[in-house]
Formats: sequence, structure tokens, C-alpha cells
Amino acid sequence: MKHRFFLILATIVFISCNKDDGPNNNNPYLPNYPVNLQINMSLPAYSSLQFPSNAVYVGGYGVRGIIVFNTGSGYNAFDAACPNQALSNCSTMTVSGINAVCACDQKQYSLFTGLAAGGQYPMKQYRTTVNGSVITIYN
Repeated sequence: MKHRFFLILATIVFISCNKDDGPNNNNPYLPNYPVNLQINMSLPAYSSLQFPSNAVYVGGYGVRGIIVFNTGSGYNAFDAACPNQALSNCSTMTVSGINAVCACDQKQYSLFTGLAAGGQYPMKQYRTTVNGSVITIYN
């Protein structure tokens, strides 16, 4: 009886464990492009990232560019593509304080969480690591 209980418990634990694939980015509107970007915060264009609640837009990466945000306890990196819109000429978000705003539907997404009130999908998030003054953004 004890062995059966242990076997059932071990099976449940094994099934519930999964590899950390990073942020969940299953979104039918946004393709998955490889991203590997390094940002040096010592450079003037990125120096504002050294301070909490500041964001920088970096074009040319991901689907519509990447928004990097200093949360105060780390860095978030999100794709600038509106997550709840098909790609179009209005689907690149802009930074407004601590939010990203989609021009298509005017939804505001928190750069702390990537979420918007009433939004089906969160912003597409990328992984970040920091080494000194260099932020590496990747998926």
C-alpha cells in the first residue's frame, strides 16, 4: 500500500513538472522570430534604463521592435507588436510612461506585467539577463 501511494505521488509530481520554456508566448497574431540582442546601458541611447520605471524602444528586432523596461527589481523586454491585433500599419505600440499603447485599439499594457484590462493576450515577452551594464534579450 505504501509503495502504491509513493508511486502515485511520484507520477503526479513527474507529470506536473515541466521544463521552463520562459514566458508563454502562444499568440496566433504574432510570429516567433529569433531574438538575441545586447544593450549596453553605458551608451547614451540606453542610459535611461539605469533608472526604475524607464523604458526604451529598440527597433529592428522581434516582430515590431522591442520595448525594454526597468522594473526597479530587474528588466522586462516585450515585443512592441500589439498582442491582440493582426499585424497592420497601426499595430506597433508606443511607450507612454509605464505603459505601452496600441494605436489600433488604444489598449494600454503595463510594462510591469505585459497585461491590459480586457486583453485576451499579454504582450509577447522575451527573456533578459544582466551582466554589469549589458542587458541581453533573447528567446
